[in-house]
Amino acid sequence: MQKIIPHLWFDTEAKEAAEFYVSAFGDGSKVTNVTTLHDTPTGDCDVVSFDLRGYSFMAISAGPLFQFNPSISFMLNFDPSTDKDARKNLDVLWEKLSDGGEALMPLDKYPFSEHYGWIKDKYGVTWQLILTNPEGEPRPFIIPSLMFVGDMTGKAEEAIDFYVSVFKDSKRGMTARYSAGSAPDTEGTIIFADFMIEKQWFAAMDSAGPHRFSFNEAISLLVRCDTQEEIDYYWSKLSAVPAAEQCGWLKDKYGISWQISPDIMDDMLQSGDQEKTTRVTQAFLKMKKIDLSALQKAYEGR
Repeated sequence: MQKIIPHLWFDTEAKEAAEFYVSAFGDGSKVTNVTTLHDTPTGDCDVVSFDLRGYSFMAISAGPLFQFNPSISFMLNFDPSTDKDARKNLDVLWEKLSDGGEALMPLDKYPFSEHYGWIKDKYGVTWQLILTNPEGEPRPFIIPSLMFVGDMTGKAEEAIDFYVSVFKDSKRGMTARYSAGSAPDTEGTIIFADFMIEKQWFAAMDSAGPHRFSFNEAISLLVRCDTQEEIDYYWSKLSAVPAAEQCGWLKDKYGISWQISPDIMDDMLQSGDQEKTTRVTQAFLKMKKIDLSALQKAYEGR
C-alpha cells in the first residue's frame, strides 16, 4: 500500500479535475472514492481519491485558499526500455494535459533528455514529462518533485538527508550538481536529485531564479499511519511551525505541508453513515495532531 499520498487542494473542482486526470492518463486510472464532508469552515467539501496508473492521489474542494504552483510538480517518466511507444505516449499525454494549460518549458530536446517538457494544466497543477535514458536505473512512472526556491534555495540536499533520516525504507538515489558558472545558482547545489522514502521515489532541485512562488498547502503530502504511536512519531519529527498545525496538517522546516493521518479515518468518513461522518468531521476539525482514540469515540457516538 502506498504510504505517502499527494493531496491536491482545489477551490470547487476536485471531482472534475480527478475525472480529467483519470481520462487523460488512462491505462487503469480510476476514481476510487468520493466523500462529501458537511459543515466545515469552508462549507461542504468533496474529498476525492483517485489512482493514475497505479499511483494514488487525493483531492479536496475546500475553497480558494491556496494556488497551485511549480514548487511541487509531478515527473512522468516515459521509459523506452519498458515501452516501445514511450515517445509517442509522452506526446499524447502532453497534448491532453496542454488542453487549457500553459507550457512552462516547451516540449523539446534538452541536455538532460532527448524529449522533455514542463506543462501547467488548466487547474494549475504542473507535470514534467520526460523521455528517460533506458540505460539508467529504472524509476516509477510518477515521481513528486520538490523545487527549493527563494529563502529555501540551496536547501535541497539538507532536506533530502532529513527526509531519509525520518522515514523508513529510505535511501538517496542519483545526484547532479550545478557547476561553476551556473549563476544565479551556486556551484555544488542540487540541479537534480532523487531519493526514496517509504519505498517511494521523490525528486528535489534547487533553483535560484526569480521565482514568485514557494511551497504552500495547495499540494501536501499525506502520510498514512496505523497507530497513535506512528502519528506521534511523524508529528514530532516533521512539525516545525506551530501556527500551521491544524486538523492533522503540519508544516516542516522547509515549508512543505504534510498531513499525518490515521488510515482508519478514511473508513470512518466513507462508512456511508452520515451521522458518523459528521461526528468524525467535527471531531478532527477541532484537533491539531490527530487523536485516534477521540476519533474512535466520535465515530461510535461515545
